[in-house]
Amino acid sequence: MADEILRVEDLHVSVEDTPILNGMTLTIHRGEIHVVMGRNGAGKSTLASVIMGHPAYEITKGTIHYMGTNIEEMSVFERARAGMFLSFQYPAVIPGVQVGTFLKKSVQSVRDEPLKGRAFRKELNAAMTALDMPKTVLSRYVNDGFSGGEKKRLEILQMLLLKPNLALLDETDSGLDIDALRIVAKGINSVAPQAGCLIITHYQRLLDHVQPHFVHVMIGGVIAQTGGPELALKLEKDGYEWLEATTEA
Repeated sequence: MADEILRVEDLHVSVEDTPILNGMTLTIHRGEIHVVMGRNGAGKSTLASVIMGHPAYEITKGTIHYMGTNIEEMSVFERARAGMFLSFQYPAVIPGVQVGTFLKKSVQSVRDEPLKGRAFRKELNAAMTALDMPKTVLSRYVNDGFSGGEKKRLEILQMLLLKPNLALLDETDSGLDIDALRIVAKGINSVAPQAGCLIITHYQRLLDHVQPHFVHVMIGGVIAQTGGPELALKLEKDGYEWLEATTEA
C-alpha cells in the first residue's frame, strides 16, 4: 500500500465560535489526487487552511495526521519545512521583492540547507521551461502587476521547486485561460506521482487535464459524497441541488 500522507479524522473547526467544518474525514496516500468540490461557503478553503495551520481557525474536535504525526501543535513554517505546500486562491503581492530572490530564499528556508548556485539555477531553469515562463519574470517583483495566469504559474513554479509531500491547491485553476490551465495542469501532474494532492475547484474543466482518483463533494462542512471523475461531470451537468436533496432526505 502507498504511504499515507494525510489523515483527517472527524475534524470540527470554528471561527469566532461559528462552526465551519462539522466532522470532516479524509485520507490521502502518496500518488493520489483528491478533488474537493462544493458551493461557496461549504468549507473547502477552510479545510486547506486548517491543514496548513492557519491560526485564525480553532479545531474543536478531531485530528490531523501528516506522515503519521499529529500536527496540531506545528506552526505553518514547521509544516512547510516538513513538506506541505499550499497554493493560494489569491496569491499575495510582495512589492520590492524580486521573484528570483523570493524563490531562492523560500527553497533554501524549506530545505534548511545552503543552495549551490549553479545547481539551483539549473533546477530553476528546468522548472520555468516546463511552465513556459520567461526568465524576465525573475527580475520582477512578486505578483506585482502580474496577470491571474502569471500568479498561478508562479505558485506552481514554487511547488515544483519545493517538491512537497502534500500539495494543497486552492482554486489554482480560477481565472485561467485555456493555455494557462494546461500549463498549470502539467505542473500538477509532474508533482502528483511523488506526493499526495488535494485540489479545491469549482469547475470540471481542470479535470480534463488532471485525472483525479477521488472526487469529494462538500456540503455543510462535511463530505456528502465521494466518487470518481464521473461525479465531477454530473455536478457540471446537474449542479448541487440533486445531492443536497439526497443529503437532506
